[in-house]
Amino acid sequence: METMIRTHQIKKSFGNLQVLKGIDLTIGKSEIVAIVGPSGAGKTTLLQIIGTLDKPDSGTLFINGVEVGKLKDKEQAAFRNRNIGFVFQFHQLLPEFTALENVMIPALIAREKAGAAEKRAKEILDFLNLSDRMTHKPAELSGGEKQRVAVARALINNPAVILADEPSGSLDTKNKEELHRLFFELRDKMNQTFVIVTHDEQLAKDTDRVIRMQDGIILTAE
Repeated sequence: METMIRTHQIKKSFGNLQVLKGIDLTIGKSEIVAIVGPSGAGKTTLLQIIGTLDKPDSGTLFINGVEVGKLKDKEQAAFRNRNIGFVFQFHQLLPEFTALENVMIPALIAREKAGAAEKRAKEILDFLNLSDRMTHKPAELSGGEKQRVAVARALINNPAVILADEPSGSLDTKNKEELHRLFFELRDKMNQTFVIVTHDEQLAKDTDRVIRMQDGIILTAE
């Protein structure tokens, strides 16, 4: 399998607390991987470092063959915008914008022409069965709809990697199952690599591989 993400000896401390203690990890292209473990295991910190939202104290990170730590801040921001999509537990949509506008934002940041960004955003929202909700603002959407809009936003620049932090944590059972199904459907159609931090054992069980963390180390990656 072609490698999409590779970390070597990633270490990270906050003050005297060492949160990551030398993480070696390889994730293949189009793989759906769950990272599980108790609170404080370092899961979210690792996800933020893979997403270039945080920097490790030491170690190397390769995404799609690029050593991202060697990029300057501006280059890293552009790389993140083009190559990585994020889905968070609480969707983090901007309340003053419609669903369509929220989805378009990463494309506009990437200097995509507004017309092209709007066309792609509409295509993705249509694919996610949200055509009739495009002009609605987040306050007018259900929890499941908000999370699907967040997924659409993550997809707009056709990133190689989708990073999801407790994506179904705030959803009821029906919406949770729909979101989980959607991840696999997207992988099959668009070949994305998914890295999902979750406490949801059912979601973890359904993924290609489960990475178990505890106290800043990887216990198993099977």
